[in-house]
Amino acid sequence: MKSVVLAEKPSVARDIARVLHCSRKQNGALEGQDYIVTWALGHLVTLADPEAYDKKYEKWEMSTLPMIPREQKLVVIPKTNKQFQAVKSQLFRDDVSDVIIATDAGREGELVARWILEKSGCRKPVKRLWISSVTDKAIREGFSSLRSGKAYENLFHAAEARAEADWLVGMNGTRALTCKYNAQLSCGRVQTPTLAIIRSREEEIRGFTPKEYYGITVEAGDIQFLWKDKKSGSTRTFRKEAAEELVSRLREGGSASIEVTSVTRKKKSVPSPGLYDLTTLQREAGQKYGFSPKETLNIMQRLYENHKVLTYPRTDSRFITDDIVPTLKERLQAVNFGSYRQAAAPLLKKPVKADRSFVNNARVSDHHAIIPTEEYVVLENMTNEERKIYDMVVRRFLAVLSEPSVYEEALIEGKACDAVFFSRGEIMKNPGWRAVYTEGYTDEEDEDEEWSVRKSQSLPEIAQGQRLMIQKVTMRSAKTKPPKRFTESTLLAAMENPVKYMESGDKKAAKTLGETGGLGTVATRADIIEKLFQSFLMEKKGNEIYLTSKGKQLLELVPEDLRKPELTASWEMKLSDIAEGRLSRQKFLSEIKDYTVQIVEEVKGSDATYRHENITNKICPQCGKRLLAVNGKNSRMLVCQDRECGYRETIARITNARCPNCHKKMELAKSGKEETFFCVCGYKERLSAFQERRKREGAGVKKSDVQKYLKKQKAEAEAPINNAMAEALAKLKL
Repeated sequence: MKSVVLAEKPSVARDIARVLHCSRKQNGALEGQDYIVTWALGHLVTLADPEAYDKKYEKWEMSTLPMIPREQKLVVIPKTNKQFQAVKSQLFRDDVSDVIIATDAGREGELVARWILEKSGCRKPVKRLWISSVTDKAIREGFSSLRSGKAYENLFHAAEARAEADWLVGMNGTRALTCKYNAQLSCGRVQTPTLAIIRSREEEIRGFTPKEYYGITVEAGDIQFLWKDKKSGSTRTFRKEAAEELVSRLREGGSASIEVTSVTRKKKSVPSPGLYDLTTLQREAGQKYGFSPKETLNIMQRLYENHKVLTYPRTDSRFITDDIVPTLKERLQAVNFGSYRQAAAPLLKKPVKADRSFVNNARVSDHHAIIPTEEYVVLENMTNEERKIYDMVVRRFLAVLSEPSVYEEALIEGKACDAVFFSRGEIMKNPGWRAVYTEGYTDEEDEDEEWSVRKSQSLPEIAQGQRLMIQKVTMRSAKTKPPKRFTESTLLAAMENPVKYMESGDKKAAKTLGETGGLGTVATRADIIEKLFQSFLMEKKGNEIYLTSKGKQLLELVPEDLRKPELTASWEMKLSDIAEGRLSRQKFLSEIKDYTVQIVEEVKGSDATYRHENITNKICPQCGKRLLAVNGKNSRMLVCQDRECGYRETIARITNARCPNCHKKMELAKSGKEETFFCVCGYKERLSAFQERRKREGAGVKKSDVQKYLKKQKAEAEAPINNAMAEALAKLKL
């Protein structure tokens, strides 16, 4: 008898099939002597739409709400029906005794597999493969320690409860709002609080009043000193007159001096920043390379599935477990090449120091931190974007295994004119992990500080009581700045830790949000942000995110609970209880159904109004209604206001074409008969002229062509000389 191995994606299935020696092709599967490996395409099965329960739901009407099925139905997703049938045919073969679930090891991965088994009606025994990387070694070890499927049934119940609850609240809330206000409005327990977070930041910015503040720097004895307040220790003051009076006294007669009151020199040790989880990686990739969270996740998936050089990306942990420690040397060996060799080679010569700063079983839930695998790396096969993300992960891995960065800090304090001044300098003794970053590692600076003493200054030997003549006094001024608008990277961070946006002050809810990872999951946050852009509830101006009129109005129309992060905290506490077997799925869903009725009644009874503020005079060619002007994430569009019509037309989009003047990305828009490039600096150029110019400049070479050429050059350089002239010379008899 054979076992069916059900993977989540074809690429993972192929890797498993190779390790299990399954090479014979079947209908949507690969077969070997003991195993049949088949695959999903992500979700093959999903919850049915409302109209599957009753034909009356085909038309969106307030009178049919709330929609609360007794039991929710599963349906096969039409576009992947062929693969579902292929999987089903393998499951019901007479020579198949059991099923091994090999989908992603997590709550959603469990849901993918269990729904397929449930919809197909398969009742054969289930085992579970639980691995964090898809290298041959990890797969072999995983199959040598398969777990019982029963151990994960509660995890499945939690995943299914989450899906059904989101369906009930999202479907009913969205239909109620859309029917009530005759507009395409959607809501959900994650996307709506995310919008509320953006609104909260916008309110902070609008209510902000800048205040001017002042600081004083003094140069004495070739050392730069900074004034600080005696009581608070702050280097800024809002009292202009007092600052001017002190500056005047310091400059008076040119004889003022600083008396050194204390000199301290300390060795300080700075540990490396922690390993990456997905959110931290997405945030830093956005700051460093401008990648959107969705782009970073897609790149990570390719590095995990196709190249197999990094571990599972959808993780919320920055730690590894004890069982990973013995594999660290192999992982170091895999990255011991190129620019990484300088850091990796010394680490390979000595035992790995696995301390609690990055090894902690209690801090790992489903998956450990993102680290390199033991797989051999071929950088030439990666795209430029893949190399950038791979480089970030490898350098962080090497940094964590390296020694702390050690420096000597000198701090000098002094007095002048009854005011306190200080200076500090740092002398690097051992760069440690910082040496891994060839371009230098930049710590996050205090964004509010307009000036500071030079940390890198080398302070001379100075004794307490010594007096230093003041050579220069400078008074600077600046204005306090409002909070910055969210970018995709900073919005991710706010979703991960939304506690400061909670209104209730509920400490238990705040603790739960912190433990469960905030709004959404590491796997879904990028998609939620994309959905908010696609629904035209928010838009980008440069890198900054703004709420649209539609988004602002939606927040006024949705029930109050749906705007709060506390709802997710409440759900996650209960879903965690379901996963641990402390709460039944049925009891949780009973509460959700009551809450759904409450939401619909609240929307029905509202006397609020909704108004399209972006309506144009252009007419929809399909239904004749006036079109709305909206800004997508990278484009400007006209969309029909009628939800059932669905017409949309792109009128301009941001391209990768760079302006020849300021080198910023240009927008391509319809202008008369021909499309034209427009830049924010005022430059414009017709598409035909642009193409002609690029042709003259020799542009248009594909990256793939460049890679092929480089490989050819490398091969020719390494090949032995055996060309026609060499052969001819060899035949000459001299």
